[in-house]
Amino acid sequence: MEYKDYYKILGVSKDAAEKDIKAAYRKLARKLHPDVNPNDKTAEQQFKEVNEAYEVLGDAEKRKKYDSLGANWKEYEQYQRAGGGAPFTWGDRGGSNGSRGGSGGSSYRTATPEEFEQIFGDLGGASDFFRTFFGGLGGAGGASGFGGRGSTGVNLRGHDIEQPIQVTLEEAYRGTKRLLQKDGKKIEVDIKPGVRTGSRVRLAKQGGPGAGGGPAGDLFLSIQVLPDPRFERNGDDLTVEAPVDLYTALLGGEVAVSTPRGASLMLKIPPETQNGKSFRLANKGMPKLNEPNAFGDLYARIRIVLPERLSKAEQELFQQLAALRKK
Repeated sequence: MEYKDYYKILGVSKDAAEKDIKAAYRKLARKLHPDVNPNDKTAEQQFKEVNEAYEVLGDAEKRKKYDSLGANWKEYEQYQRAGGGAPFTWGDRGGSNGSRGGSGGSSYRTATPEEFEQIFGDLGGASDFFRTFFGGLGGAGGASGFGGRGSTGVNLRGHDIEQPIQVTLEEAYRGTKRLLQKDGKKIEVDIKPGVRTGSRVRLAKQGGPGAGGGPAGDLFLSIQVLPDPRFERNGDDLTVEAPVDLYTALLGGEVAVSTPRGASLMLKIPPETQNGKSFRLANKGMPKLNEPNAFGDLYARIRIVLPERLSKAEQELFQQLAALRKK
């Protein structure tokens, strides 16, 4: 597996704190977002790599595995999800061809590489990582403890598969669909409104095939909501900047606020509103997953925009105002 230095991709050190990793990710995601760089394939590829890096380094457990195993961390994670934490038992009940057990008992043998690949399929059963991890899979009476039922065939449930799915904030707000193609058949998947990064969609029996007549595993779609150039998300709440001209900020008035629905709302602000002040718009944030008609809040953060290219008369008026403030 090709090694990707996720720390280098995000531009942080290997001992970077979680908040620094998150800050670096947000900065790069905004810079490289497809909406900001339309038709730029290079930026699109970099955007995907940044998201891939944050998916690992932004998760404490995944980061720990990545730091320990490097390029092989994902194979090991998939191996564990496939049941690698507990050994399989191979052998014929009542047989006497194994090194453990005797006549009338149970006999066991180590799985062959071919049998291991049959069980683990696309998990890379014959990869260098697994050869190193198990110290070789061949030979009778080996120490790996993997087994099945010899000539009668294994009867094992297939492994679960986790597939990352990226959605935009707009898709997460409205809900969306994805069309998956598996083994020649198409599966349409509904992604409900309100999903967030880390949400999972389970597709029963759509994972790895079982062995010896065993049931298929499940397919889990792991949702990753892409950063949006306009909205910051915190749970089900959203924050958006609301540009305000200097005069409205000083004298009060109405300000247009963007919403995730696409339309703008008019927010009335009082006189002398300070830069950075936030106003809460109740129930205008993200829909709450599996809670019909329930929404988070939208926070409008004021950003005062100073006037440019002042005329001579305007400059004189501001000078008069400055003189009055000094009295």
